[in-house]
Amino acid sequence: MKYEIIGTTVPAVEVELNAGEAMYTQSGAMAWMDPAMKPDTKMEGGLLKGLGRKFSGESLFMVTYTSGKEGAKIAFASTVPGKIVNVDFQGDGSLICQKDAFLCAQKSVKLSTVFTKKLGAGVFGGEGFILQKLSGSGTAFLEIDGDSVTKELAPGETILVDTGNVVAFEESVAYEIERVKGAKNIFFGGEGLFLTKLTGPGKIILQTQNFNDFAGRIAALFPSS
Repeated sequence: MKYEIIGTTVPAVEVELNAGEAMYTQSGAMAWMDPAMKPDTKMEGGLLKGLGRKFSGESLFMVTYTSGKEGAKIAFASTVPGKIVNVDFQGDGSLICQKDAFLCAQKSVKLSTVFTKKLGAGVFGGEGFILQKLSGSGTAFLEIDGDSVTKELAPGETILVDTGNVVAFEESVAYEIERVKGAKNIFFGGEGLFLTKLTGPGKIILQTQNFNDFAGRIAALFPSS
């Protein structure tokens, strides 16, 4: 597999596949493709796994595109202004992702759902109880709102992040929710009641824009009647 990330404002990843190679994505992410690509839409992993994806913010059905010839190309586009980042797996690592972060991946990369370990993270974390887990071997692509920032946390190192700015983190990173301290900060600070607390060791991926907040600000400008 060869790939190229193209575009700057609303980017896409264009993938070149050999005969028999395949990529899968959620429904609606394909932008353009060679006629030799053969799509196959199904509920990957059966009903329970499909429902898990639905609850985590992804499509109930997944689409697999298999190349019918050497060098066939297919492109998957992001849905909002931002970046597309590639994540490479060697069979011994995994990445926990927020909902809507997954764009597409090679068939050798496994996408599954995971439950947050702490009740507070599920209730107040902004991403619900269910997150997504990428593992296996091969390359996956994530969709980022705004720009991407990658940090490597040392053992015991902690960072507090606005919940909507968390994209993904390695499974070794502890994930929990911390309440904003001080009544004035809660009511007038503009960050809400809770922040996400990430504690190393491990890699985390952040995004500079929270598109849900951005959309909410735009919606507030529309007349109410």
